[in-house]
Amino acid sequence: MTKPIKKIGLFLILIIALPILFFGIREITSLNENESVIEEIYTNQIESILFSINQYSEDIIRSWGMHLEGITEEGLQNGDKLEKKLTQLFNNNASLNYIFITDSMLTNKFFIDRKGLQKPHTNISHLLKGNQQPINRLYRYKENGFTKFEPASLSIDRGTQFLIFILDNKQICVFAIDKQKFVEQNLSSKIQSVARNEFIVAVIDSISNQNIYSTEILQDRTFEQRKSLWLLPEYSLGIMLKGQTIDSLVKQRSSLNLYLIIGLSILMLLVALWGYRNIKHEVELAQIKNDFVSNVSHELRTPLALINMFAETLTLGRVSSDEKRNEYYNIIQSEAERLSKIVNKILSFSKIEAGKWKYNFVKTDINLLTEKIYNSYKYHLENSGFQFLYKPFTETLAAKIDSEAVSEAVINLIDNSIKYSDKVKKVVLITGRTKNAIYIEIEDSGLGISKDDQKKIFDKFYRSSSGNIHNTKGTGLGLTLVKYIMDAHKGEIKLTSEPEKGSRFSLFFPINNND
Repeated sequence: MTKPIKKIGLFLILIIALPILFFGIREITSLNENESVIEEIYTNQIESILFSINQYSEDIIRSWGMHLEGITEEGLQNGDKLEKKLTQLFNNNASLNYIFITDSMLTNKFFIDRKGLQKPHTNISHLLKGNQQPINRLYRYKENGFTKFEPASLSIDRGTQFLIFILDNKQICVFAIDKQKFVEQNLSSKIQSVARNEFIVAVIDSISNQNIYSTEILQDRTFEQRKSLWLLPEYSLGIMLKGQTIDSLVKQRSSLNLYLIIGLSILMLLVALWGYRNIKHEVELAQIKNDFVSNVSHELRTPLALINMFAETLTLGRVSSDEKRNEYYNIIQSEAERLSKIVNKILSFSKIEAGKWKYNFVKTDINLLTEKIYNSYKYHLENSGFQFLYKPFTETLAAKIDSEAVSEAVINLIDNSIKYSDKVKKVVLITGRTKNAIYIEIEDSGLGISKDDQKKIFDKFYRSSSGNIHNTKGTGLGLTLVKYIMDAHKGEIKLTSEPEKGSRFSLFFPINNND
């Protein structure tokens, strides 16, 4: 039986445990990959928001440039008319401080601020001279039909952002804008719309780390992404998720995946263990049933063979003396009784297991019941070399029981004591009471029962496979029958035993079983 169980266990490991291990290892190794995918998704989403805001700011400046292009097409000579139109441009865009226009040689200069036509600011000339390379690049873009804006700044005026671009007439134009006003008045609505309820978006001064604008009041949290604005390079756009950071989301997902993998693995292992235990039980039960059939066949065959042999001898008249004839009659009677016991035990077990045993509970004196059993078995045991002792309780022990069923249980236990006795042939029948129960004990000094076998000894068809016990004849139904009878009486059976030190079976009947 051991080999099939091992094969089943190995099979379950192959079809369940190995896939679990493979899946678990695969998931654990892919966690980093999944984390990278999540981070990439969020990074791409944030990049798209950054691009949207940057593009929006460039569109605003481009609209200013187009407006200026329309004005400058009429020329810069009519100062009053030009000033009027440019004043309107300033009034519509509060963040625009002044405009400077010049040629590539920086000779013809035009300057206007919110107060009207003014003298050009000398620092702007220095600004343009220091940005010749970007200006040359802007000319190349213009030659190819593109109008680009190049940001520049002056250290003496950090609050102003200068944006250089080329007009259609090849002149150089500079917008001087108030950076903070531009963010608050021109970009705030766009920032709010792209942030929605998912992100917190803020514009931060990268040099002073001052918060210029934010969609919400900021707590002590770090932005996952900070990127410089195209046209305001000293300002950076910071973005974070509401509620949780990307790192916390990734860690949370990783932990969840890990817990799911461990939970699923444990669940599948438990299912595999449950399946293994059930299959093992069924295999063991099938083997036990086979042993039962074999044992019963042997138990029936032996008395039948003896009865047939001695009956045939007597029938053929081969026995001459009366003494020998009486001996054969006694053997036939003894084997017939043995055969009857085996059949009755099987029939009783079948009735009880099928629920067809009709119990007749009557108030009975336990001492009288056990004394009757003692007197019936005393002669047989003493003739077989046993010391059979009876130790009844000194007072009456009344309990509501089925006398026939309890007698069957006690007789089965006495038969077991006889079968499993070795050198010391002694059986003791005891009655007594505790605070809550009346008990019957059958004690012997036989082979005893190991701890492992004690866990299974009441299972149907089970017979111990250790030592000399395996060689003792039996059906494996006796103790199961006792257990069924005690369950019907709402009682309890206890076993105390050690190998080579005998066994003691105690049947406890609750005192209140009259209820």
